[in-house]
Amino acid sequence: MSSILSRVTAEQRRRAASVVEDLVSVLALGGVKLPSVSVDWEYGRRTGDYLVQLGSARPLDLLRIVDLLRKGLRYERLTHDD
Repeated sequence: MSSILSRVTAEQRRRAASVVEDLVSVLALGGVKLPSVSVDWEYGRRTGDYLVQLGSARPLDLLRIVDLLRKGLRYERLTHDD
């Protein structure tokens, strides 16, 4: 990667790594582990756009994620209704 592209995308790389770290941490708190979540560093090096790969997951883990998201959405609706 050229040094210019490296400097320009430094914040995107930090953000991608941070969001993966946050996702893994939050899912762990909910009792879920996605075994292959990662940043697609190669795609980012080529394009400057860093994508997060969620990878494969067991259906039971996905059901748990869906359940957590539904609960979070319900909570958000309850606390943000005017």
